[in-house]
Amino acid sequence: MKAIRVSEFGKPDVLNMQEIERPKPKADEVLIKVAFAAVLPIDTKIRQGKVMKKKFPYTPGIAVSGTIVEVGTAVSGFEVGDPVFGRTKGGAYQEFARIPQSQLNHKPKLLTFAKAAAIIAGAETAWKALFTQGKLQSDERVLIQGAAGGVGHIAVQLAKWKGAEVIGTASSKNQDFLRELGIDQAIDYQTESFETAMTEKVDLVVDLIGGKVQERSLHVLKQGGRLVSLVENAASEEAKAMGIDLIYSQESPTLEDLDKLAELMAVGIVKTVIESVYDFTEEQVQAATMKCETGHGQGRILLRIAED
Repeated sequence: MKAIRVSEFGKPDVLNMQEIERPKPKADEVLIKVAFAAVLPIDTKIRQGKVMKKKFPYTPGIAVSGTIVEVGTAVSGFEVGDPVFGRTKGGAYQEFARIPQSQLNHKPKLLTFAKAAAIIAGAETAWKALFTQGKLQSDERVLIQGAAGGVGHIAVQLAKWKGAEVIGTASSKNQDFLRELGIDQAIDYQTESFETAMTEKVDLVVDLIGGKVQERSLHVLKQGGRLVSLVENAASEEAKAMGIDLIYSQESPTLEDLDKLAELMAVGIVKTVIESVYDFTEEQVQAATMKCETGHGQGRILLRIAED
């Protein structure tokens, strides 16, 4: 099968297409024919040697959707032909991928393969930040830093679905987009500070930016408020001194949570923006990665591995 392989740390040009042996699923895994794979910021960090050291050569990517072609002997509740999505074992940028049953969900009939591929480390992360870690309640106020991105735009919609009041920051070009999502207050960080723009403090901050923005965000939280960081814990000492709960953990939503999230997306309550879809060629994969690395997108970037 065709697969993108990385044999050394480096820039996107180390992403090379190769022919490798098609994998076999272990007892607790399924093998899927990949329809779409998500191109994620974590993929870049791994390729650059910043996190999760890999043994070379390896296939990048973690988030996929596709159709089951083989089922491990210990797997139950899934059959050959089932459309699914999940977190891969052994890479996503390839024609066939293994997924452990513990990381596998059925794809709702009304949800496209493309949107299903945007759930893991995208919509899933938004759910985790708001509910698994942030414990957001319907009568609370939440500030989402970086609200127009691949995770942020889903977080806006989920928070509104929950019944919370939602404030979000984004660049000038994304202000209309935030309003289309139904946000209560959109703040243009290029023209005003969020501290000045906000009239009341919030119960929860979801931080997708980090650095100075995280430090400044502490000052718009109520006493005893929560800040969920998806990037770093830079302001931990200051948060402790202010009585604010700074959360940076790897706790994930349950498979049942992901089923609920997928259904919300399938019926259109939560809309997923797919910014770009690239074909499965070496040149296009490298281009998709460079696009992801700009950090200035609106929605998800995907690789089309096979036609859905």
